[in-house]
Amino acid sequence: MKTRRIVVVEDEPDIFEIMEYNLKREGYDVQGCLDGAEGIEMVRRERPDLVLLDLMLPGMSGLDICRALKTEELTRNIPIVIVTAKNTESDVVLGLGLGADDYIAKPFSPRELIARVQAVLRRGPLHSEQEKDSERINYEGLVVDAGRHQVTVDGELGTFTATEFRLLHFLMSHPGRVFSRDQLVQHSIGTQAVVLDRNIDVHIRSIRKKIGPYRDLIETVRGVGYRFQE
Repeated sequence: MKTRRIVVVEDEPDIFEIMEYNLKREGYDVQGCLDGAEGIEMVRRERPDLVLLDLMLPGMSGLDICRALKTEELTRNIPIVIVTAKNTESDVVLGLGLGADDYIAKPFSPRELIARVQAVLRRGPLHSEQEKDSERINYEGLVVDAGRHQVTVDGELGTFTATEFRLLHFLMSHPGRVFSRDQLVQHSIGTQAVVLDRNIDVHIRSIRKKIGPYRDLIETVRGVGYRFQE
């Protein structure tokens, strides 16, 4: 079985050593650096299975790295988990909106770190069997193309994370049906994913912002969850 490779970009040596030690103990191949500019070059060169990315970095910020990697063809599908001391909702929305697939707030336990890494890696390929059953879904100017892993809004190509794409595709594949947050985690993210209800709300908020004039098609059913309008 192929050993999963993880690149850690973290400028605090003590935290980097803790992450490296615990990830290697779980059998991962870990490479890392303490500088932002070096970090983006390492990801481009190594093409890892996952990137753990601090936001506050010398040389190049984590947000700039995230934005760059998610817009490049060769690196756009590499999952990114932001590791940051910033834990306000606005910071989370910004990070996810730029392409991060999940986040971990400092301070964190080694157990939480491993659980989140495993959850993101377990999500597997971007194209699930369910996505193949409905390659292209459209509602007026909102088009989700599973085959190309693209979302276009009134002809303009949008930038969506793997998680956002799965959520939007899943909801659009079942118009009119209400799904709880737990169901959205299980069906569109993964049964073992470490994702809290609040995280789902953040992902939905980011999706609504990106689909602009069609944002109201994703309805909030209070006390239950979400649905895509019929």
